[in-house]
Amino acid sequence: MTTASEAVKDAEKSTPIWWHGTDGRDGRDGRSMPAGTKLRAWPQSASPTRNASHSAERVLFTLQVVLFMIIFGTFAMMHKSFVLASAAALVDANVFNRQASSAGSSNVPQYYQTTPEFLPGPTPTGEAAFLAQTNPAPFSGTSYIPNSPLETQVPIMGNTDNGNIFQMHGQLSHYFPNPSGFGVDEYALPPNASIVQLNMLSRHGSRYPTTGAGAQVLGQKITNFTKGVTGNLAEPFASGAHNFTGALSFLNTWTYKLGAEILTPVGKQELFDSGTLHQIEYGHLYPNNGTKIYARTTTQDRMLKSAEYFMAGFFGLQWTQNASLIVAIENSTGVWNNTLAGYDNCNNSNTGVSRGGNNATTQWANIYLADAVKRLNALGPAFNWTVTDAYNAQSLCAYETVALGYSAFCGLFNYAEWEGYEYSVDINFAGNNMFQSPTGRAVGIGYVVEIMARLQQHLITQPTAQINVTLDSNAGTFPLNQTLNFDFSHDTNIASILTAFGLTQFSPLLPATAIQRNRSLIVSHMEPFGARLDMEIIETPQPLDGNRKNGNKYDAGGRTRYIHFILNQRTIPLGASFAKCGNRDDGWCELTTFMDIQATKLQEAEYNYSCNGNYAAVPYGTLNNGVPLAMNGTAASGSAKPSASSSAAATSTGNKGASASATGSGSAARSATMTSKASGSMITATSKVSTTSPAPAVAGRVACPAGTKDGALVCNGDSMFGLCNFGYVIYQKVALGTACRNGKIVGTGIYAGVPATSSK
Repeated sequence: MTTASEAVKDAEKSTPIWWHGTDGRDGRDGRSMPAGTKLRAWPQSASPTRNASHSAERVLFTLQVVLFMIIFGTFAMMHKSFVLASAAALVDANVFNRQASSAGSSNVPQYYQTTPEFLPGPTPTGEAAFLAQTNPAPFSGTSYIPNSPLETQVPIMGNTDNGNIFQMHGQLSHYFPNPSGFGVDEYALPPNASIVQLNMLSRHGSRYPTTGAGAQVLGQKITNFTKGVTGNLAEPFASGAHNFTGALSFLNTWTYKLGAEILTPVGKQELFDSGTLHQIEYGHLYPNNGTKIYARTTTQDRMLKSAEYFMAGFFGLQWTQNASLIVAIENSTGVWNNTLAGYDNCNNSNTGVSRGGNNATTQWANIYLADAVKRLNALGPAFNWTVTDAYNAQSLCAYETVALGYSAFCGLFNYAEWEGYEYSVDINFAGNNMFQSPTGRAVGIGYVVEIMARLQQHLITQPTAQINVTLDSNAGTFPLNQTLNFDFSHDTNIASILTAFGLTQFSPLLPATAIQRNRSLIVSHMEPFGARLDMEIIETPQPLDGNRKNGNKYDAGGRTRYIHFILNQRTIPLGASFAKCGNRDDGWCELTTFMDIQATKLQEAEYNYSCNGNYAAVPYGTLNNGVPLAMNGTAASGSAKPSASSSAAATSTGNKGASASATGSGSAARSATMTSKASGSMITATSKVSTTSPAPAVAGRVACPAGTKDGALVCNGDSMFGLCNFGYVIYQKVALGTACRNGKIVGTGIYAGVPATSSK
């Protein structure tokens, strides 16, 4: 008869213990197993020690089996493909052989998935930070060198004051907070005040040069030279003559290593860091109930990635649980309604009439780079260095720094020449994108209208500038109740938005012959890579006295809201541009006052004429208000100044998603259709333009482009529209005495509509 202890021994002998190591060491004694060896079951051997503790082992073994089954069953239900590592022993040994021999195969089962998390331990989250509200004050006189992968300790000739040339690269500068501010001090929130909303407009992070940029052109010229290809050089050269000497000797082995258009590694970091900073500053504004927010960007790769890296910094890698991206079309072909790239919808911003800044930059470069060209030609005379080459070499310094971490081009120029480079970017932006540009206001006005709509809490249902009415007329894609609004755009677009707001403190003319030292417009401080404009809405229990240097004083009255502009972590004083805001120490403006001021900005931008009017280019410095010269009362090129109503109601997306543009001359018709589709946590808005011209239509009807149905004529103020297949076509010519008057069609004649062309 078998005793109980003998039965236990027999059970122990027949019980297999499976072992599996991930490093090829399989077995209970850790012996190395040859690759491809099948796993074995090692029977336990009986021993007096084990016999003495067999009862405890049986209980423990039983509990282990039960616990394993509970865990396995739970995770099998949560995720069909999730396989616990401890269950691997139950799989045929051949599975592990295949895993070892096909580690790189995409068909290998993923045993160690990271989601859902397995046994993550405690995961309580603390309360969201709100540093923007709780920070007592910025502390003056403190500075530090942040941990950065970029080498910026390059010796620069003439740098006697320990200046930082890497903060002089204009819009190509790696992100840094504005070091000097905009003329006012920073103040903490007064007692019982709260930040109730944030509207953030961010630039993308550091990128490679755009296609065809000067850096690429110079890179190709250097490559041709060192490889003996004459190309565009002044004259053929003998063997051995294509060598650089001295400070330029590095070019003998230098190669162009930059990509194009997309984010560099540090550009990704800039946006992730920005998201983290905004979480610390404004995380408390995220809804406690976990409601998703909508953020907006464009389809361009660097724009989309910038938004995603920002979201990861703000919310974490699981950001899609907290936010969805609305992605507007941005493409080199076609016309797409998109306030985040407003220049695409503004014809004249892409022509010579809005390139006064380029001319001013060329004029200034010929002055400040004259000595540099002589130095460079002395070290490589056969190369034939030009002013353009020298200027492009400065941009290569900036691009290589943010892409590769270091650039030998930086040390080729002295400190004064870097000051000159920074100033060249300032006058370029002034003449191309801001107050010295005829399209400065128009390019940014659509976004300004959107901000006002958010603040007034209304949808946008009528065609206005570059606005995508399909999205902005829908509360689902243009939410009005968000306390956090994140938008992503480009440097020149943001500059035009500041202009469209009417921030005239940046309007004084910058001469193209000498550096204006005391100036507000410094692009390095305003539009570096990763730049961000934060527009805070602050609520106080009573009106807050604007004299804050002597403390916080509330005046008589009820709850009051203010708007606070912060560009790259420094306050833009709104009183410097708008007298009605008052000369406040903190730079704030009462929200109702600010909105009253902005009520006229759409009309002031003269969108239709600025973007599509037939006017001549004028020399840099002629304009000072961001609109064409004709808007100041002087007609240009025989074009009559349009009425305010026609300008304000001009070119835009149609209701339900059409896009069209109107010009003063009335050219070929373009209509549009648009669809919005959801893709995961991303909504892509499309708005493709057709080039089919409509035929004349009978009274009260409009002949629509091929593929759409004829529709009714409608009025918006004194502007007439043809309603085609849920999209507006803007009509500038209406024949035989018929027109819109006060929103109604007047007359009964036949309509001969001629919508105007709009192209990128």
